[in-house]
Amino acid sequence: MSSTDNAPQLYKAREPVFPRRVNGRFRTLKWIVMAVALGVYYITPWIRWDRGPNLPDQAVLIDLANRRFYFFMIEIWPHEFYFVAGLLIMAGLGLFLFTSALGRVWCGYACPQTVWTDLYILVERWIEGDRNARIRLWRSPWNFKKIRLRLFKWTVWLLIAVATGGAWVFYFTDAPTLLHDLLSGTAHPVAYTTIFVLTATTFTFGGFMREQVCIYMCPWPRIQAAMMDEDTLTVGYRHWRGEPRGKRRKGADVEGLGDCIDCNACVNVCPMGIDIRDGQQLECITCALCIDACDDVMEKIGKPRGLIDYLALSDEPLERAGNPPRPIWKHIFRLRTMIYTALWSAVGLALVVALFMRSEIDIRVSPVRNPTYVMLSDGSIRNTYDVRLRNMHGEDRDFALSLKADDPMTLSVEGEDDLIVRVPADTTGQLRVYVTAPPDSPAARRERTPIRIWVEDLENHVRDYKDTIFNGKPE
Repeated sequence: MSSTDNAPQLYKAREPVFPRRVNGRFRTLKWIVMAVALGVYYITPWIRWDRGPNLPDQAVLIDLANRRFYFFMIEIWPHEFYFVAGLLIMAGLGLFLFTSALGRVWCGYACPQTVWTDLYILVERWIEGDRNARIRLWRSPWNFKKIRLRLFKWTVWLLIAVATGGAWVFYFTDAPTLLHDLLSGTAHPVAYTTIFVLTATTFTFGGFMREQVCIYMCPWPRIQAAMMDEDTLTVGYRHWRGEPRGKRRKGADVEGLGDCIDCNACVNVCPMGIDIRDGQQLECITCALCIDACDDVMEKIGKPRGLIDYLALSDEPLERAGNPPRPIWKHIFRLRTMIYTALWSAVGLALVVALFMRSEIDIRVSPVRNPTYVMLSDGSIRNTYDVRLRNMHGEDRDFALSLKADDPMTLSVEGEDDLIVRVPADTTGQLRVYVTAPPDSPAARRERTPIRIWVEDLENHVRDYKDTIFNGKPE
């Protein structure tokens, strides 16, 4: 026998998980979350929003070509990326808050991997049957029935995956136009490539790597421990009530046995294939389906519900002593969660204030450095500036430029007879302006003089300014 035959196996083949269907309040909640999440994802790109003749009418659009992000009445420009950063910070703080209060509730209900896996399991159950039927089909040899069911299931999975990848690209351009181009074969290769990649990952992750994505690929199970403490409400097993386990009939009290009848209903419904009775585990996504399964069994044998339930470790001594656990609100409203809530609210409030305070025009002034100034034939000193006027309105606007300085100076715009310029809708106008100081002006003989260039929207009289420096020729 070679030495390689005795080498330890470093890889274990995946054991497929076939969760049983269960009914209950948490399963119903998961159905609702899944329906809402999928509805929002698939329908949102098709919602229209009238912004005027010069702007796209897609309600939610990430316009990479023109560097814009549209969300209904809100338009985010590249220089306003702090709004996106703020939303990401809010998402992170919200994840910390919910994990601190209710464990991995995000993973169990709203994570895209969970939502699409639930959808794929629903299709699988519809085609192949519930848990026992799927197990028998898995163990059976390949025959016509197995091939037919598998091909049918994989086809439906693939259609869902294609719809998923297609819906994603619709967020980046006009959805009806892109759909026509995709069907006619004239869409950009990037669109087809993106759909192919997302189709492949959705099909693979939702169909064949379900719990493996959560256990091995997602970093959150390893981070969540820092967000949780003994007061966190999470799915757990009241072992002090359930142990020792044993079989019994309805209404029969068996001396020395706990309430758990070792039916494995909690194990059979778990999408991760774990036994919650073994305690908190990295694999648990807090979907609470085991609670529904156990409550159903407890009702059938005449025992109180809640053998498996949302509970906190800090309540264990109280319950062991026969006292009721602390109210739920005391677990949720504590120092850690209140700090997360305060931070989340502060960031959200700052974004709302910034959104309503932002100006719909913007001016940027860049002095031309080569040369820093020019002396004209009459001895005047002239500086050149590149000015960018951003018109954030949905229609063309006229803007008036003006100059404020302590010394006598004049302002002119290259190619214009006056100081009024027109900037097209939702664009940035590029101007070259000149500031000239006469020979007898102190600014002409001073090395640096602060000046301020103003811009005014002639439609609504909103004003903005930018401070800069005028360079003179010292004597």
